[in-house]
Order: sequence, then structure tokens, then C-alpha cells
Amino acid sequence: MSTKRKDVAKAYITYREERTAARENTIDKTVIEIVEGTNDYWAHENSNKNAELATTQRDYIAGAVSTDESERRLLPSEVVEAHKKGLIHFHDMDYFLQPIHNCDLINLEDMLQNGTVISGTYIDKPHKFSTACNIATQIIAQVASSQYGGQSISLAHLAPFVEDTKKSLTKKHPDFSESEINELIQEDIEDGVQTLQYQIITLMTTNGQAPFITVYMNLAEVPEGPERENLAKVIAEVLKQRIKGVKNEKGIYITPAFPKLIYALDDFNAYEGSKYYWLTELAAKCTAKRMVPDYISNKVQRELKQGQTYTCMGCRSFLTPDRTTKNYAKALNYDPNKQKFYGRFNQGVVTINLVDVACSAQKASKEQGQDPYDLFWKILEDRLELCHKALKCRHNRLLGTKSDIAPILWQYGALARLDKKETIDELLYHGYSTISLGYAGLYECTMEMTGHSHTDKEGKPFALKVMQALNDACAEWKKAEDIDYSVYGTPLESTTYKFAKCLQKRFGKIKNVTDHDYITNSYHVCVREPIDAFSKLKFESEFQKLSPGGAISYVEIPDMKQNIPAVIQIIQFIYENIMYAELNSKSDYCQVCGYDGEMQIKGTPGNLYWECPNCGNTDQHKMNVARRTCGYIGTNFWNQGRTEEIAERVLHVD
Repeated sequence: MSTKRKDVAKAYITYREERTAARENTIDKTVIEIVEGTNDYWAHENSNKNAELATTQRDYIAGAVSTDESERRLLPSEVVEAHKKGLIHFHDMDYFLQPIHNCDLINLEDMLQNGTVISGTYIDKPHKFSTACNIATQIIAQVASSQYGGQSISLAHLAPFVEDTKKSLTKKHPDFSESEINELIQEDIEDGVQTLQYQIITLMTTNGQAPFITVYMNLAEVPEGPERENLAKVIAEVLKQRIKGVKNEKGIYITPAFPKLIYALDDFNAYEGSKYYWLTELAAKCTAKRMVPDYISNKVQRELKQGQTYTCMGCRSFLTPDRTTKNYAKALNYDPNKQKFYGRFNQGVVTINLVDVACSAQKASKEQGQDPYDLFWKILEDRLELCHKALKCRHNRLLGTKSDIAPILWQYGALARLDKKETIDELLYHGYSTISLGYAGLYECTMEMTGHSHTDKEGKPFALKVMQALNDACAEWKKAEDIDYSVYGTPLESTTYKFAKCLQKRFGKIKNVTDHDYITNSYHVCVREPIDAFSKLKFESEFQKLSPGGAISYVEIPDMKQNIPAVIQIIQFIYENIMYAELNSKSDYCQVCGYDGEMQIKGTPGNLYWECPNCGNTDQHKMNVARRTCGYIGTNFWNQGRTEEIAERVLHVD
């Protein structure tokens, strides 16, 4: 500014600052696309979020800021570059700016039995089942707004309040007969379950959607006798109300996305003649009509999880068996003689694109004349170390986090009862929480390397060897760092499209490897491959064992509402053979003509759309479509890649 032309100098300085800001600003375009709805990515980023809503847009705008900060300042350049190229996927970068975690099992028992605090208000132990359900929904909403992944609760933590309802009613109506009291108890159960169902799907959390919640139904969690009988009544009512469904804006009963339901199979309910077989029959009817519940085999889980039975966090993420040696969370219901699951959580996920590893190895082999398998294992080792580095970024982001950031989680019982200003650091080690190495595209990876599907005898040994390599890496990291790394079958909802497009850009279109706009989830049999339900479940059970951090298998079924015995036959096969599986059907409704059969996918790859086969309606705003997306039900449609995958799914039952 020493020049005589200070006006010119000042104008130049202003220009330079504006240009510098423009170069550094990477989110203006993204924010405008979110608000104006001009980018298909945001419209279908999550099949349970409506991108037209202000609440969802606000969450996406905040996510764009977080992603921008993460890419420019918080993550190593090699991690960011690998993420952009589709070599790996750093999940939920749109929340990475804040030190928050992925998913968890809510310690609802501690909160309800010992009291909690919600938004600065102390909540005493409830004295009725319906009141307990009401409090539970408030807890669920608060938890969902304090993290970015799914959560699970157990009905076993609500069932004890049925007895409290009985005591309250007996005291209030001393002259009533037992049958009259039981009738009032049933009314309270119905009211409580209805509250749970409707509150969950109508509450809007800060991340722009209803809480992503799983409700676990396992009779084995409570002792035989009155408590188990009460739990059975609660489970039955949950199933009955889900069979009924919820009304859409036209007043027609449809299938809701949430809560996801999981029903545990055991020797007392799996077969005809067992005490609670009637409950399994009801579950089968519910599955045939509403796609839930999904099923966990207590028998198989005990074999794989050191004799324990417990649910996943959200749709599929499973905790490792408890190896903690003290009450790190300061839970009031801690029992040193029992393994602990409720109150534990997952720190986050990074996924390796196995298809890219295989394609990179084959490409390098042609260029360098080296053995493709030698190159594959070397590239896999390098990519796994890159994933490890990215996972450590997730872990380190949480280190030093004070409990005050989410009191409902860390101070008032959902996950812990830490003191104010106390850090959560101890909960990140010692096996209390997990952190997940995800993987995607095992089928395509095997096809590229062996020329065979992993269901073929020529491809299967290679696929199993890849899975073992992932587990070996996690075991090595865990031993060195006292952090429970675990292999996880990634859901890959919208990322399947991103990975596919990145692969096509890098390697072109390779038949049965990169020639579709999606890649296969985790270890799953390719959706296009003909295979019957029982063979599929049996085959995938071998791979599910090698995904201890979480995985779910499924079978595609036609309309089986009139063939419940066949549904039960599949359920019983699950009980005997695989830990966790689901049955996928269709549940649609056209708001134009009232047709309640299957909506059809029309068009060509890249230009797919939904159409009512009865009246030709193609307006997605005037139809309700529910499809299994990646372990949970999606109801807000999908990107082109996932839509193509849904269209190409073969039925596994005739």
C-alpha cells in the first residue's frame, strides 16, 4: 500500500482474497444442488430420507460442510484420494467433523429401571408398560439425534413393566376379577405398542429422518415363567400391529420402514409342538405381509458367539463377544458375572472395494508380466493398511471426546453414566466398542481373479481365502492396539453405484465384473445368479462366520401370504443353518388407482423408473414402494445403481 495508487492496490488485494476464497470454497455448488434439488445423488442418497424436506436438506447441508472440512483438513490426503477413486469408502464423512459414533445397543433396562435425564428433565422409573414405551420413544429420538448410525432396543427391557401395570391396576380396582384385570392389562400393552410404533415413524430426528431403530424380540433374554409369558404377549402385539401396518396419507394401510424387527429362534419356538411355536407362526405371517421380522438363530449364534445371544446394532453391525473386565461405562445394572452387550457401540466403518483390488491386479499383471495372484495379495495388503490408517482416523477423532457432547448417551445411561467432562476414551478400548473393516464385491472380485462365481468349486476357495485375510488383518491390529477391529459385510446402499462408476472409469466394462451399475453387497451370491433359497442360505452361512462384525443374508420370495407353511419351512432352515437372515418380498401401493400389487421397474440402465402395471402411473410421489435395501426396508426410492440391482434380483423360491 506504499504506492500512490492505493485504490488500485486495494482493488487488487480484494480481488486476490476473493479468488483465494473461491479456490478454497468447494461446497457452494453442492449446497445449491441440495436446496434446489438439481442433483440426483442427493435425491436418492438415502432411501429413508426425503430430500425435498427442509429438515433433510439442513442435514445434507451440514453434511456437505463436514465432508468439505474432512477432505481438506481432517483426513490424510491418501485416504481422501482413495475414497474419491473408489478404492475404499470412508463411511459417513458427512458426520466426521463432529466426534460422534456409528451405531449401538441401547441399555434401556438401566435407563428405565434406574431413571434417566432427557433434555435436562429427570425421568423416574415408570409404573406402567405404556408409560415405559412412551419414555422409550423419547430416548430413541434423543439417541438418534446424537449419532449417525442405527440403534437397537430389546423388548425384554420393556416386558417387566407389564407386571407393574398389573400391580397398578389391581391396586386401583381391588374389586375387579382376574379376567377384568387381564383385559385392562392387554389394553395397556396395545396402547404401549401403538405408541412405540407411531412415535418412531412420526418423530423427526436432527439428521432428517425417523430414528433408524431395530426392536429385538428374544424370549431367551428373560427367565421362564411369568416374565417370559409377559414378553410373549408384548411380542405378539408388536407382530399383530405390524401386520396391520400404518396408514399412508390416503388412509391406506402400508408397510412402514421402521422399526425394523428381529425375532430370535430357539428350541422353544422353532418347531410345531414347542411352547411358543404359535408366536413363530405369527412372525411368519408378519414376514410374508410386511417383510419383517428378520430372524436370528440362537442355536447358531451360540456356536459362533461363545454361547451368547444378542442382537445387532441397527441393521447388521454385531458386537464382538464381551472381553471387558470392569464396569467402564459405570452402568447401574452392571453384572460382573454376565457378558455385557447393551450399552456398547461401534466407532465407525471403512470399506475396501475388493473388485478394484482384483481389477488392479489383473491390469498390472498384463502390463508387468507378473503373476496376477501375487499382485492381488500385495495390492490387498497395501489397501488393507490404507483402511487401517483410515480406521485409526475414526478412532482418533473420538479420543478425548467429553461426555457432555451427548448426555443421553454418555451420562444418563443409554451407553454409559460417566461424569460431566469425563472423556469416553476407556470405552474405545478393551473390547468395549468395535470398529469395522467393511468389504464389498466378493462375487465380482472372485469372478475377475478366477473366472468363476464364488459359488463354484473353482472360485470358492479363493473367496474364503480373501475373507480369512481380512480377518487376519483385524486380528493383528486388535492385538497390537487393544481395539476391537472386526470384519463387516457392508450394506453399501448408495455407494454401490459410486463404486461401480469408479470401476468403469478405471477399467472399462468387464463382463460380470464391472458391466453393471452396482456391485454385489459383501459376500452375497450375485443377485442375477439362479439359486434356491436353501442352497443360498447354506452357502452364505460359511461366509457369515467370517464376518463377525456383522452381516445378513436374505432370500427373495414371491407373494407367500397364502403359503405360510412354506415361509415357516425357510425360517426353520435359518434356525438350523445360519445366524442371521431375512426374507424379501414386495409391499407396494399405487395412490392413483389403488393397485396393491408389485410396482414394476421400467426403462434401461441409467434411465430406470417405477411404473404401476395397472394404470401406468410413474409419479413416485403417488405410489408407496417398500423394498429391502441392505438389511432394512427403504421407502423413498433409490439411485440408478441400486434400482438396477433391485430390478435384476432373481427369486429364490418358485
